[in-house]
Amino acid sequence: MTVSKGLKTLTENSPNFSNQGLENAIGVFKIGWVLKSFELDTAIEDNTVLSGSQKNDLKDDINDLAHINMGKVLGDLVRHTNTILDGSIIPGNPDITGTLANGQGTYLEMLQSVQGLQYTIPNLFGVLAAEKSRDVNDHFGTLNQIFLETEDSTAPVFTTLNEAITGINNAGLATDTALQTAIDNLIAFLASVVGDSTDFQQTLDGFATAVATAHTNFNNAMAAEPLLTHRTNLINMREKINVQVALEKSNLTGLRTYIQGLSTSSSYSGLAEDAQLRKLMVNTSQNASWKTYFEEYVSSTLNINTSYATATDSDKSAVIEQVLASLGLPDVSDPTDLEAVAQKAQRDTRIDTANYDRYTTEQLITKSCEQLGITTANRTIGSLSSTLLNNMNQNDRDEIQQQLDLNASANTLT
Repeated sequence: MTVSKGLKTLTENSPNFSNQGLENAIGVFKIGWVLKSFELDTAIEDNTVLSGSQKNDLKDDINDLAHINMGKVLGDLVRHTNTILDGSIIPGNPDITGTLANGQGTYLEMLQSVQGLQYTIPNLFGVLAAEKSRDVNDHFGTLNQIFLETEDSTAPVFTTLNEAITGINNAGLATDTALQTAIDNLIAFLASVVGDSTDFQQTLDGFATAVATAHTNFNNAMAAEPLLTHRTNLINMREKINVQVALEKSNLTGLRTYIQGLSTSSSYSGLAEDAQLRKLMVNTSQNASWKTYFEEYVSSTLNINTSYATATDSDKSAVIEQVLASLGLPDVSDPTDLEAVAQKAQRDTRIDTANYDRYTTEQLITKSCEQLGITTANRTIGSLSSTLLNNMNQNDRDEIQQQLDLNASANTLT
């Protein structure tokens, strides 16, 4: 529902989307070696002399201990959110933005698509989108400040990460200082390389090796408490960040394909309403499970009755009572009314009433008991009538229960 208040302002202004909230959140991490690591990551990304393969090789060389190379973690996180906002996370030709065939994605396209999934998935699968790893935060959690929140008693990812970085930085380790010096040296070298530089690879490798060695020394210096816990938290929080980023990348890069698959399934289900198309689906599909939907469509449709909709067992009992009452059941309640009991027996579909017109009322009751497996030996007609009536009234209830179960089955996603 659209709310009118503020709509004019919304229409006349640009939202100016950005990842500034994330930038602000990670800003507190930029101290000590993490700040230097971030500056190095930026220097590599912005360098215009190194080739793409040289940049990748350099990143690999200094990422020997990824939890120490925290600047790359943060840099990758920022770059990831940028690709969401500019739509480039969905690959395609940027000149034809938004065209599903080969155009680059847009932020709005992704927002609308993910919103649609929150309704489509429950309708098709009977579960919330979150159970399919397709809720809003499974696509945009990094932008939605998921790392500043927690759903249980544990501290948020960024809170734990901040405590670890601050604790390590405050320790004032000599190996920390040595690492920062090695990073500064590599940054300075990258800044000195110019377009006509020749044969600088060996020198570059030397600076990269110095950083990697400093990583190892710094990491080894945190082998005892309390730094050991901080180091462990660096490892664990980096993993949580990477898992979230990987999930978002997977979901968003394949978003169009995923939605197309759901749309195709929904389109096929719509064909079941036509008898000839339903027959065609059964005759041409080689997937037994898939074509079951079409084979059972008619019977499932007939079993659907909105009067039988229930949510709990108590609801089910109440519905049974309501349906019995609407049908005028039980229609016979007095077992001493032998004529009424005999007439009800002749309406019971379980009883073969052939030649029943030849029998007296007492014989009808006895014959009906025999067909239903009710013991008749050494019993009075009054006793037989009471047992028979209870059996038939219970059968009325059981039939409604069965119809209710069939309705529930027809309305249950499987």
